[in-house]
Amino acid sequence: MRKIVNFGQRAVFIFIALALFSSAHAGASENYIPSVPLENYWTVSGSPQLDATLAGTREFERGGTVTLYVDLANRGRIMGFKADKKADTRMDQMLADREMDYERERTTALGITGTLRSESGLLDVKSGDQLIESLRSGERAKEPMRFTIKISNRAPAGEYPLFLDLSYDYQYNVEVDADGLEENIGLRGFRTSYWYQRANETVAIPIKVKREAYFEISDVDADLRAGEKGAIIEVKYRNIGEERAEDAIARLSVFKPFSSTDDQAYIGTLGPGEERTVRFKVDVDSDATSKPYSINSEIKYTDLLGGTVISESMKIPVDVGAAKRSYLLPGAMVLIILLAAGAYIRKRRRG
Repeated sequence: MRKIVNFGQRAVFIFIALALFSSAHAGASENYIPSVPLENYWTVSGSPQLDATLAGTREFERGGTVTLYVDLANRGRIMGFKADKKADTRMDQMLADREMDYERERTTALGITGTLRSESGLLDVKSGDQLIESLRSGERAKEPMRFTIKISNRAPAGEYPLFLDLSYDYQYNVEVDADGLEENIGLRGFRTSYWYQRANETVAIPIKVKREAYFEISDVDADLRAGEKGAIIEVKYRNIGEERAEDAIARLSVFKPFSSTDDQAYIGTLGPGEERTVRFKVDVDSDATSKPYSINSEIKYTDLLGGTVISESMKIPVDVGAAKRSYLLPGAMVLIILLAAGAYIRKRRRG
């Protein structure tokens, strides 16, 4: 069974692939790198040719982390044979036929390593190399390669090319020999030697970033104090996407030390490049610590197809200061003291 594995197991699978190839030709003695040159009856042209296609959708939203499923197929072909040695004897004919059988494996790709890369700073490939142990001509991998990418929330809509770098080994020559030919037995002491070559291919895999409304917070005005009720937060939202958002409503998601009964604000229609300022009212707990906070917000809107969409969460930065000092009690005490002093003075004058 072919399967995708980590790059660290590559050597193991190349060994397995060679072992499987050996078992298909029982009785042969094989070397990955031949130590002794044998007889070469044929020179064969052709090689593997790998083709990669993206399975499923290729259109994604900006700001997302997505997994790409890449199907791999081998479309390699034998392009031709050229005789290098004339088969004059029965033994030569049998050796030439055996070599021809082995030469047909030239189009099999072994130890395929796939590395996905992006030449755009707006797409970040998060996953490492993927490996498929072998792929014969005409076969498609049983499982797709899986790559995870992060799309920047600043990526404009449009097409972005990704590049899949593929490297693999393939058999580029076989030599054969035998100690002799025996009636009713065939070739005695048959042996083979293989040469393998490294090959590299690059396949372009384009993806698209969708056209959509997309928002950012461009400005915030807020002066919050511990214990304050009905404090005003003004937030300016900008549509940095390519599509219009209709019936847009900004919503807060508050948590302690905040609370609100006025946590929604109507924006209306917001076209690409437009911005709108809205106001929220929040209460701040009296025991709130003086420090910076972030309040989550999102925009619910209707897209051009009439569907309801909720934007990614955006953080509203706010600072909470110390509670304002109250002068009511000190003023009352001063008033009481003055009244008492006045009463005392009037009493002495009467006396």
